[in-house]
Amino acid sequence: MNSVFVSFEGLDGSGKTTQARLLADRLRAEGREVVETREPGGTRLGEEVRALLLEGGDVSPWAEAALFAAARAQLVEEVIRPALERGADVVCDRYLDSSLAYQGLARGLGVERVLELNLAATGELLPDRTFLLLVAPEEAAGRREDEPDRIEREGDGFAARVDQAYRELAESFAGRIVAVDGSRGPDELADLIRERLRDVA
Repeated sequence: MNSVFVSFEGLDGSGKTTQARLLADRLRAEGREVVETREPGGTRLGEEVRALLLEGGDVSPWAEAALFAAARAQLVEEVIRPALERGADVVCDRYLDSSLAYQGLARGLGVERVLELNLAATGELLPDRTFLLLVAPEEAAGRREDEPDRIEREGDGFAARVDQAYRELAESFAGRIVAVDGSRGPDELADLIRERLRDVA
């Protein structure tokens, strides 16, 4: 049984965190070892970077991209690669596609430049499958219960640019990114996601 690396992407409020947890639960029920993690975070360094990025003051676009990449490099080194090497599955709430969407496209740094940075940071480790939960930005905003973080406070225009960025990435990386309708019920969506993963796990 091969290990699998799965990431979940989407706007905050899209349901990606819920679906990451549901998939991890289903894989464990099948007798698999599963490591769940998130970005930014998942390590001591990553959680400190998370606080800087989401709770701090102004951050320039390239500083933002570099901090996300640094946290990602630590997560791969400390958590993801060791888990995969011992045969465990990894389910990650956000990964490098977040940087491509938010910094590469929505902030205009360029997908290729941000991708190059992140491939270097992660040793070119990409997920086997990335599930992109698509919901309208206004629906995603209405679902959020927590106080908005620094990036969420940038408003509806930025959220719309991120949504469009994700849709473009799904077309560009169609072999890896699976776009699904995030407005479906959680259990129905979890069934669909598990089925779409069967060719790799």
